[in-house]
Amino acid sequence: MNQPTASSSGSRNLFDTVWDQHTVGELPSGQTQLFIGQHLVHEVTSPQAFEMLRDRGLGVMCPDRTLATVDHIIPTDDQARPFADGLAEEMMSAIERNCVEFGIELLGLDDPRQGIVHVVGPELGLTQPGITLVCGDSHTSTHGAFGAIALGIGTSQVAQVLATQTLAMNRPQVRRIEVTGSLSDGVFAKDVILAIIRQLGVQGGVGFAYEYTGNVFDEMNMEERMTVCNMSIEGGARCGYVNPDAKTVEFLRGLPAVPEGEEFQRAAEWWLSLASGPQATFDDDVTIDGTAIEPTVTWGINPGQSVGVGESIPAVGDYEVEEQAGVAEALEFMGLESGNPIRGQAIDVAFIGSCTNSRLSDLREAAAVASGRRVSDGVRALVVPGSQQVAEQAEAEGLDRIFSEAGFQWRAAGCSMCLAMNPDKLQGREMCASSSNRNFKGRQGSPTGRTLLMSPAMVAAAAIQGHVTDVRDLAEAAS
Repeated sequence: MNQPTASSSGSRNLFDTVWDQHTVGELPSGQTQLFIGQHLVHEVTSPQAFEMLRDRGLGVMCPDRTLATVDHIIPTDDQARPFADGLAEEMMSAIERNCVEFGIELLGLDDPRQGIVHVVGPELGLTQPGITLVCGDSHTSTHGAFGAIALGIGTSQVAQVLATQTLAMNRPQVRRIEVTGSLSDGVFAKDVILAIIRQLGVQGGVGFAYEYTGNVFDEMNMEERMTVCNMSIEGGARCGYVNPDAKTVEFLRGLPAVPEGEEFQRAAEWWLSLASGPQATFDDDVTIDGTAIEPTVTWGINPGQSVGVGESIPAVGDYEVEEQAGVAEALEFMGLESGNPIRGQAIDVAFIGSCTNSRLSDLREAAAVASGRRVSDGVRALVVPGSQQVAEQAEAEGLDRIFSEAGFQWRAAGCSMCLAMNPDKLQGREMCASSSNRNFKGRQGSPTGRTLLMSPAMVAAAAIQGHVTDVRDLAEAAS
């Protein structure tokens, strides 16, 4: 395996190294034409892109560098074909037809590798350090956990990559975000990224790539790093990444798309060499005290509107003048009052899943809370694994039984209630405790439905109690 040479001067950050290695040329517009090492597609943003190819008489440049899966519109209960939703069936049929016509591998419902696109890429070892990876989905930043430049793109860009295996884009600046110390018990990766977005704002990352560093990230496993990188886009960043280390190498060892033997050792050495050097320079630096982060819950209509579980809902006057109208809108929509504690807020629905928090470690954390307990009367609770492989692993460990015995619905793999392009939706003004990534108006299927983002363990605790609860209180009660 012949790898490009990484900078050994110690003055380069990973982003600049990988960007330069994949630069085909500079365009008259000032944009970079970037070679794309891996392209992931799904059924929602690809149909129009394939039609663009047909209209121009073009083929797919590198079908072996493209993989398709189905996730957004897939029902998580009754998956009999044709789907009850005519539009979902149309999208499903389109991706099946397009993948056959253009020679692209598809992970369909009958494939045990099927799942959410940002779960299956890492599972298969397609996501590797030092590559460029794109997908027609905003949360493609997930794959940056491996030290990849991973970018969400629009449908026209999907067509561009299919046809040329390149992408034209502006080069972002790089901000280093160091989270120091160690996390307290009951505080998870989801709390870390919500805390970062709360501090820097939902527009704070515009024009930047985020490098996440510091002891908190060193201590995280790969799935936790994926959770943080997943929500980089919610802070406005173009992408986010963590430098590859020994945990990265061990995660990738033995995966289907990863080389073996001596070739793996050479690849691992190269992966590790990509990490930002000790003298690496950045366009901006931010330091956050990880010991001060507590379980976090959103109260508003964007992921930056959050508080620690021990805090109260803020007042409009707590914000800068330019933010006050948005805060007032959020409070009115959510039906929450300033000064009231977020703890104790009643919920109607609990959702554990999404490309942010549907991996095995997420399910383990939630199952530990649910074990031996029951979902509160009147709460509808769903657990949706991120892939068929995650479901199989969870079932082998008996996690599905723990959830089912506690009163959660155990579903098939898919995006589910994260964005409700499938039958899993909120109804009316329901309030949902959700481990997903967005709390926008209407995001979960009802134009008046309300979403409180939190970690999977916190969702499980809310489901059990029927209201927002500090998961640490349940842990203390159990001991």
